Amino acid sequence: MNAKRKASESLPNQQNGKKPHHQNTTLNFNGRDGLGAYIKSPEKYNSDVVIYHDSDFVVIHDLYRKSSVHVLILPRSAKHNYMHPFDAFDDAEFLELCRAELKKVEALVAAELQRKYGRYSKQDEELEKVLNGEVDIPNHQPLPVGRDWSKDVMSGVHAHPSMNHLHIHVMSKDRFSECLKHRKHYNSFNTAFFVPIEDFPLAKDDPRREPSKEGYLKQDFKCWRCGRMFGNQFAKLKAHLEEEFDAWKRV
Repeated sequence: MNAKRKASESLPNQQNGKKPHHQNTTLNFNGRDGLGAYIKSPEKYNSDVVIYHDSDFVVIHDLYRKSSVHVLILPRSAKHNYMHPFDAFDDAEFLELCRAELKKVEALVAAELQRKYGRYSKQDEELEKVLNGEVDIPNHQPLPVGRDWSKDVMSGVHAHPSMNHLHIHVMSKDRFSECLKHRKHYNSFNTAFFVPIEDFPLAKDDPRREPSKEGYLKQDFKCWRCGRMFGNQFAKLKAHLEEEFDAWKRV
């Protein structure tokens, strides 16, 4: 790629899940076409909105994140960026291009999770104590490896995207956000409605190609971490998710 990137070692902060400040623009992208503004002119946005961009991709913070860290990869390919992801990812060359970019963004999100929550993690704390000389390791014993934050990152697309432009979600698994407000918000990321990138290309008879028949968004709530069922009680689920978030970051 002939890339000119605007990037830093960590993701620019978004405060309290609120929509970040935009610079004034004259772009005319509205509603379901809203992502087109970033694809067309990413340089017009602040770094707390557009994380980086090059000739092939724009990576942005999701303005209404559904986890504590949630970003979007926006392909800039004119051939693909208005296609449904199931169709776009039938193109093997394009799928591999997206997967290569995805590895970079997943690493960035994992690093951001460590930056934000590493001080709470028991695994990272054990490694830090050894590195600081607070704990001695007996001869021939391996060092603690610390937490692998990449395992706490999930990436995929929706079976029925809410925006017209092709986009890939890359996010932490915690589902902890003020912007997660109702059944569709939760189930769109916690059922087979959310299709991991590693599952592509999909078989022609894959049931996720017809999500309305499967009723994914109407399913009872199930905790992403412990599997506890909450029926249709969203308020109880939200309270539980806060407890799970605190436990998850301390692993």
